[in-house]
Amino acid sequence: MLDGRMDRDEEEEEMEEEELGPDGTPMPWPTSPILLLPRDALYNVLGRLTLREALACRPVCRVFLDALSSTPFLASLAPLRLLALRHPRAAEASSSPSLYAFDPSLRRWLRLPLAFLPFRSSSPVTASPSPSLLYLWVDAVPSPSTVTGAKNHPKSLAVCNPLTGSHRLLPPLGSAWSRHGTVLAGPGGAVLVVTELAALSYAPGTDRWLKFPLSLPSKPRSPILMSGAVFALCDVGTPWRSQWKLFSCHLRDLGGTRGWTSLDRHEWRDMFNILKRPRLLPGAGGRRILMIGGLRSSFAVDGPCSTVMILRLDLATIEWEEAGRMPQEMYRCFGGGVFGPMAAPAAAGGNNKVKVFGGDGRIWFSGKRVRGKLIMWEEDDIGGSGGGLWSWVDGIPGYNEGMYRGFVFDAGFTATP
Repeated sequence: MLDGRMDRDEEEEEMEEEELGPDGTPMPWPTSPILLLPRDALYNVLGRLTLREALACRPVCRVFLDALSSTPFLASLAPLRLLALRHPRAAEASSSPSLYAFDPSLRRWLRLPLAFLPFRSSSPVTASPSPSLLYLWVDAVPSPSTVTGAKNHPKSLAVCNPLTGSHRLLPPLGSAWSRHGTVLAGPGGAVLVVTELAALSYAPGTDRWLKFPLSLPSKPRSPILMSGAVFALCDVGTPWRSQWKLFSCHLRDLGGTRGWTSLDRHEWRDMFNILKRPRLLPGAGGRRILMIGGLRSSFAVDGPCSTVMILRLDLATIEWEEAGRMPQEMYRCFGGGVFGPMAAPAAAGGNNKVKVFGGDGRIWFSGKRVRGKLIMWEEDDIGGSGGGLWSWVDGIPGYNEGMYRGFVFDAGFTATP
């Protein structure tokens, strides 16, 4: 230990001698060459960073802080594509509300603060395909004295950018829409709220919602918004046996004479029949739809499922293909899931439910029996047929329950409400 102490003292004396100039005065610290670059050249160098790297570099020095705090410059960097988690208790009042998100490229969890929102409570529900815009149901009651009951709170949709701390409140909606409606965010700030019988449409610059009847044969299941059109599944079968069909409607035709169109072909029917409780999600590239469901072992009404199958529809060719199947070791972790045989004890306790969410070529699965982690599936490159990549995602922060929901969120500075 003494030898080590002496070595450190000698090294410190040598460093002090080296810092003195010929005249005995201290030498100035050398300036990094990057700090001497013209501003345009500096931005050219920093522009090669990812958004995450740029934000991490701001504390390095004042020059970096000034350069990397410019909103126009940050807006030029590609957004971070994240999975934002929803939670049943997200709407409860909290002293430090936040949104937990997963970065698939680095496989790390992030926390996006939402304390800048001036609302009593907020619940993130979806994000816009135009990057950086997050939509939330908010309780816009101005003061606690006006509240008569939790279920009677007036609800509104708010849009915000968590990175810039900016937000805007949309025209108010009734509580029934917030409890039963599915929120779909489109490009340019357009929003659609879909329920069993009707849809509400909002466009930026207006002060009200437009209401349209759906005129579908049954309640729309897992509606998605892609390429300016809404796609949804409808059960056209009997009370004893489901029969699913795919319907679509362009946004401009809502409430018009054309309305909804059934995308149905005779050769599709067996394919739809082999899936139990299918669900739609957007595929990669914006021109493909993913349909996820349990793969039936037989065509019996109560037949069990062997795994989860993912089918892919190319909107250009209107052709389906198999995109992937969940590995058996993963499927067994869900205890058969909602796709498997609904045994009475499991159904009563709700322990075998599975949630499916995601978009843009990535799907996440969560279940009651799988706590603290998710299954993630990543789509092959366009035209690929390798079955995709399956993996576990663990270390979910902030939540103890096993049932998670989520949506894809492009976090960045590219848009403001």
